[in-house]
Amino acid sequence: MDRRRGNIVVSRRAVLEETRAEQRSGLIMNLKEGQIIDGVVKNITDYGAFVDLGGIDGLLHVTDMSYKRVNHPSEVIAIGDTVRVQIIRINQDTQRISLGMKQLESDPWDGVAAKYPVGAKLRGTVTNITEYGAFVELEAGIEGLVHVSEMSWTKKNVHPGKIVSTSQEVDVMVLEVDSDKRRISLGLKQAQQNPWEAFAEKHPVGSTVEGEVKNATEFGLFIGLDGDVDGMVHMSDIAWGISGEDALALHRKGEQVSAVVLDVDVEKERISLGMKQLEKGAPAAGGVASSGSLRRGEVVTVTVLEVRDGGLEVQAGEDGATGFIKRSDLGRDRDEQRPDRFQVGQKLDAMVTGFDRSKKPNFSVKARQMAEEKEAVEQYGSSDAGASLGDILGAALKARS
Repeated sequence: MDRRRGNIVVSRRAVLEETRAEQRSGLIMNLKEGQIIDGVVKNITDYGAFVDLGGIDGLLHVTDMSYKRVNHPSEVIAIGDTVRVQIIRINQDTQRISLGMKQLESDPWDGVAAKYPVGAKLRGTVTNITEYGAFVELEAGIEGLVHVSEMSWTKKNVHPGKIVSTSQEVDVMVLEVDSDKRRISLGLKQAQQNPWEAFAEKHPVGSTVEGEVKNATEFGLFIGLDGDVDGMVHMSDIAWGISGEDALALHRKGEQVSAVVLDVDVEKERISLGMKQLEKGAPAAGGVASSGSLRRGEVVTVTVLEVRDGGLEVQAGEDGATGFIKRSDLGRDRDEQRPDRFQVGQKLDAMVTGFDRSKKPNFSVKARQMAEEKEAVEQYGSSDAGASLGDILGAALKARS
């Protein structure tokens, strides 16, 4: 009111707002949490929809529309639709009303642990893909997460989107169920056969395989094999008669090669291969497996297959396992440790001292000599306290003859 000028400002809007506030308060007083009521959809947003309850609006959030995944409210309702909703919450201070539709449906998570036991194989649909995995819908309202680490046996550190796609149907295995947190952990790779097990069944030790050189490292070659797995050829198993470094230089990435299976470790996901075993005149590939008949500490007769600067490549028996005698194991004395004093085809006795990662035996002439001397001392040393080592060994040899 401006008395000096005789002006009065009035507002119809203020009266209407006051009237609406009184009506809203009166309507809210007649509503209760948990009440089921019909309403009309007035507006739709990305996060939900506003529903007219007869003079007062309530918010139906997208997460309360359905137990199944809803990407946008327009997938479920449209403006002008009459919907039945339940009043979830009423804020008397702000006069805001929260509504829900899924609360009127049966909860699919009831009894989910019994319905989806651990170890069960199921078929579902990929609904969403993230950097850490993919969500798979098992039924309406029930989704499980396939973590990126459980997606593939062979594809490590790969984005899930390169393994599966949205709407794709996939076979999965239930790994864990947490009903309280409404979480199901699924495995994609567990629903498929372990490729290392499949390879071992199809290609037993001693069989020949072909593949492409995927990578060359300082210690060997990685070969791509059936089932999207890789096998490794150690540098010492590439070729006869040359050093491992020179053998590595003979092959390039992308080259097709043949190799023999030396060992398959399913648990460690490793396949050991050998290429030199396929060379003409090399020991039979099947001889690799015969190392299982050798025992640590056993003395056997071996045949020299190759003379190297670092020692001798030898073979036990006629068709037995191939192994190596290091230069330092050729004898106790320095003069005996010269590989060039041996010739290919020469036979000698050596002791099995162990096995390398490919289960190939390691032999030692030195260990055999020391074991024989110890045995001789134990048998003959006590009979003559003044006897020399030569006397003791002579007595041992005489007794054996």
